[in-house]
Amino acid sequence: MADKGAPRTGRERIKTLAQAALNADVTVEQVDTVLHNLMNSLEALDNSINGLDGSLETFNNSLNYLNDTLNRLEGIVDRVDRIVGIGEAAVAPLAATETAVRQVVKAIRDRTHL
Repeated sequence: MADKGAPRTGRERIKTLAQAALNADVTVEQVDTVLHNLMNSLEALDNSINGLDGSLETFNNSLNYLNDTLNRLEGIVDRVDRIVGIGEAAVAPLAATETAVRQVVKAIRDRTHL
């Protein structure tokens, strides 16, 4: 609060007003500096976000490529599974024939005591 003591002279009032004007000027400069620094920070943040957008786009493209590769691999696995099934079906009669021949040979050995 202002001192309500002795009446002030015109010179004192002008001196006080001049000091207040100087203080206001310093405050305006400080606010200007803060705003300038904030603008620089926001520009840097914008650049970082743009970089992040590019990275996310690259990551998304990589995931799409990986998904396509996995789909192709799944198709290959399905074909191999069918080939193995066909091979097992083709070998099953041979295995049965082998078992039958072994039993016949065993029976002949048992009868002839070989």
